Amino acid sequence: MSNANHIVSAQGKEYHIDCKKGDLAEYIILVGDPARSQKIAQHFDSIEFEAQHREYHSYTGKLNGVRISVMSTGIGPASMEIAVIEACQITQAPTFIRCGSSGAILEHIKPGDLIISQASMRMEDTSQYFVPNAFPAVANYEICKALEQQAQKLKLTYHVGITASASGFYGAQGRSVNGLPQAQTYSTEQLKQWKVSNFEMETSTLFTLAHLKGLKAGAICAAYANRSSNTFLDDASRTQVEKNCIEVALNTMLDLAQQEKVQ
Repeated sequence: MSNANHIVSAQGKEYHIDCKKGDLAEYIILVGDPARSQKIAQHFDSIEFEAQHREYHSYTGKLNGVRISVMSTGIGPASMEIAVIEACQITQAPTFIRCGSSGAILEHIKPGDLIISQASMRMEDTSQYFVPNAFPAVANYEICKALEQQAQKLKLTYHVGITASASGFYGAQGRSVNGLPQAQTYSTEQLKQWKVSNFEMETSTLFTLAHLKGLKAGAICAAYANRSSNTFLDDASRTQVEKNCIEVALNTMLDLAQQEKVQ
């Protein structure tokens, strides 16, 4: 069943995510941390499927009668590429919401706030194998607005802005490391001048691939730190903002599913 472009196991499972047709729902929440996928699955009323392979930990279940999946993608754009492409092979027209963590850049965004991405700078190289450098990575407007509405309902502090998606955590985000040279990259000061809201590593790849496939995708990230003020959340506060981010993502998926059912 495998060919040079599409590799599946003898059981028809995708090579990396270890899922086959029917395992994933059409509504998929993507998280970086495998532990976060389990936290989200604990909200489900029932779980019908789970798989764990490498960084890809997937759960499918029902919440308020809606079939939803959550999948961890690990760290970085290359892992996100694999997750999105392989998930698309075994679903019809999935809707994706990234529920992640990030570092704020603009000083008015405090650690503990939520950041909804309306677009993302493609500072990673994975998406450049699909589109040229000038191509924008843009969220689906419907999902962006739905995330904002859910954050408002929960009375959470949130911001809607442009995200910077880097290839890595250190050099790609302008962090100097002892013993390693620092090549030219965009500095935090430059990004502030361009009013970029936050740094992370996956959103631009998700937005680019979803757009090319004609799919809906959005992203909401918790701010665990602020790069400009060099402030960080403690463990308890980080746990709380992660819960807030999860609640917004789940409620948004339920809202989108209800709207599509009505239509």
